[in-house]
Amino acid sequence: MGIAATAQVKESPATPAGSRNLTLDGTAITCRNVSVRFFTDRRSVTALSGIDLEVSRGELLTLLGPSGCGKSTLLRAVADLVTPSTGEIRVHGSTAAAARRRRDIGFVFQDPALLPWRSALQNVELPLEVADGGKHKGKATPRELLELVGLKGWENAFPHELSGGMRQRVSIARALVSDPKILLMDEPFGALDEITRDRLNEELRRVWRDTGTTILFVTHSIYEAAYLGQRVLMLAANPGRVREIVPVGLPETRTLDIRETADFVALAAHLRRILENC
Repeated sequence: MGIAATAQVKESPATPAGSRNLTLDGTAITCRNVSVRFFTDRRSVTALSGIDLEVSRGELLTLLGPSGCGKSTLLRAVADLVTPSTGEIRVHGSTAAAARRRRDIGFVFQDPALLPWRSALQNVELPLEVADGGKHKGKATPRELLELVGLKGWENAFPHELSGGMRQRVSIARALVSDPKILLMDEPFGALDEITRDRLNEELRRVWRDTGTTILFVTHSIYEAAYLGQRVLMLAANPGRVREIVPVGLPETRTLDIRETADFVALAAHLRRILENC
């Protein structure tokens, strides 16, 4: 059994005007003493050890930590793509496997993985075609979701006609098409240039506000974690464990200019100090 990690949760001194109360709508995800070990021919590797975590419904939680600390493994465990070696994960009151079968979870990877022979609209439609032979319908149509992510007028474009940022927007729309209650995002903007990444950060917060979806967002960027999140889950490595959970404490209505404020600079410096000790 892995060594249990203790989460040091800092309480925000005051709730900023306009911010969401993370306790109002109940719990979306609960992890209790979750450990994940992988086995090879020669040895076993503990990717996660003793993870205890609660994520509120409608929360945007960012995950930050050094390479190899298990950020992606934690997302995959919540999505039922990896089975915990010990502990329990509950998603909206049931097992992760049951949540996956209900299509409560959408996943956005770093690589958009669009089918090159299908248009943007047809790529977004794909999950609906696969699920129940196309009988399942979401609240928003694929065309409406493309508009939501800022791609109105690009419905018939093929992936090779789209920029990297536009392809990632299509993948977000595709992940939302089945009305998931939870959106898991594994470094979706990591391969993009800084300007495109900034634009998609703003776009993601707008989509989050419009949909109310619970989002877990993995990143290696301190500034991205601080700008996007309501809280930042800091993971330490070897084995992956909770180092600290930091409330962001910034107003919910944000533009990129907030990164120039004293509060943001202080938050980023605090996250950097923690990261240096992970």
